[in-house]
Amino acid sequence: MTEKASNSPQVDPEEILEGIRSWVEIETPSYNGAAVNELVDKVETDMRAIGAEIDRTPGRDGFGDILMTRTPWGDDEPGILVLSHVDTVHPIGMKDDILRWRREGDSVFGPGIYDMKSGAYLAYYAYRHLVRQGRRTPLPITFLYVPEEEIGSPTSRATIEATAKRNKYVPVTEPAREGGKIVTARKGVAHFYITATGVSSHAGSRHEDGRNAIHEIAHQILQIQAMTDYERGVTTSVGLIEGGTGINVVPDLCKMEVDMRLPDPEAAEEFVAKIFDLKSLNPDVKLKIEGGLNRPPFEKDEGITTLFEHAKKICAEIGFELDDLKTGGVSDGNFTAALGIPTLDGLGADGKGGHALHEQIYYSSLEPRAKMWIRLLETLE
Repeated sequence: MTEKASNSPQVDPEEILEGIRSWVEIETPSYNGAAVNELVDKVETDMRAIGAEIDRTPGRDGFGDILMTRTPWGDDEPGILVLSHVDTVHPIGMKDDILRWRREGDSVFGPGIYDMKSGAYLAYYAYRHLVRQGRRTPLPITFLYVPEEEIGSPTSRATIEATAKRNKYVPVTEPAREGGKIVTARKGVAHFYITATGVSSHAGSRHEDGRNAIHEIAHQILQIQAMTDYERGVTTSVGLIEGGTGINVVPDLCKMEVDMRLPDPEAAEEFVAKIFDLKSLNPDVKLKIEGGLNRPPFEKDEGITTLFEHAKKICAEIGFELDDLKTGGVSDGNFTAALGIPTLDGLGADGKGGHALHEQIYYSSLEPRAKMWIRLLETLE
């Protein structure tokens, strides 16, 4: 790592905000591939305008395209992988309703503005700033824009991991936390889909002939919720349940979906096995368990610590203190950190309300975060 160029690059927060708005006002719910591709088109156009090389992979299974852009220098040597996603959790129409674009004091609102279009734009802005000044970074930079991170990156994970393996560092443009803290560790997450199949019958006249699938799932819920261990950092949550056909029918089918957060690889192995070891309370009810670890734990290792200390020094030169934390939320950074590649997450704008109806960023965070990005790109080597 090196210290080159000005410690306080000049940036224009109003210009940044207008750029963020141009991305936010293209709504991009994960399952709407056509909508996501409208933003992919915009990002591709913006990147082409500053000379980036473009590699766009058509989406599959109804999801949007995967966009990869790269600086025209550095050939194929390992460099920096800037990892972003362009999808959001919000449905079409939010920008015209409760999450319309507006600025109230230091807060700026919009669907996906915090998670994570402002962060993705900040990284792009930093690159464009360097291009405008006719400067090249010591390392080539690859920007990867993923279309379905919010639902687990099912079509892009292989690309994320393969691309990360060809690079030295992975800064992730997810939003900052709790006053500007970045993320240097995340729990892993496992998702499970559990189905109980029993026997239906008339709830009044032939109750004894039925084998109640909802009763079985209720029993399993108690066991799963009891696996939560706050001291170890393990949490389990049954988030969705579906079952039954009528109040007067003993239900023969019930399904549930389970979220599990895991602090380290050892806990992941132990508790995933516990889920698959669940057995039916009623031997006449069949239990089917699917799913598993979706994203591995992201642990703060030596490489991440060194990269964080470098970023902290840069921010001190700019004029603000950078702190870090571990969070229970997950991101595509879990994939890259688990590969042993130094990964810094939460490098986007500060704000609050991710996935909520009050989602917002703080305007005051745009200038310092842009300067941080510029300095990171020009000093990593």
